Amino acid sequence: MPKPYSIDLRERVIGYVEAGHSRRSAAAHFGVSVSFVVILVRNYRKTGSLMPKASGGRRHCKLDPHREFLLGHVAEKDDITMPELAAELAAAAGVEIAPASISRWLIRNGYRFKKNAAGQRARSSRHQQGAAGVAGQAPATNAA
Repeated sequence: MPKPYSIDLRERVIGYVEAGHSRRSAAAHFGVSVSFVVILVRNYRKTGSLMPKASGGRRHCKLDPHREFLLGHVAEKDDITMPELAAELAAAAGVEIAPASISRWLIRNGYRFKKNAAGQRARSSRHQQGAAGVAGQAPATNAA
């Protein structure tokens, strides 16, 4: 992310514009963009400050106030789907949010993709037959 212009440069630009020069000529004189000068002058006249606005930082999620609700529902029903959780949140708190956003929020709060003790993806019971083949048939043996 780019750094903001120095306070010294900001003071010189404001002084140049306040001395009667246009904003475009100030931009050309100091080698900055016209939009920087326009926004700087507007903010200076509005607030009286030359300080740059804060940049970066963590954005706050609108799910944070509903932390207890979400974690409680996940603990109560561990196989709840994200669309179900989104619907319950909308019904209880009136917060409309995409299921993918809830999934990302849960991952940030320590919940991960469900895996079994061996570290493999959990599979449904119908897929756990492995090499035995079709249900009801005995596995093939070498009768030699």
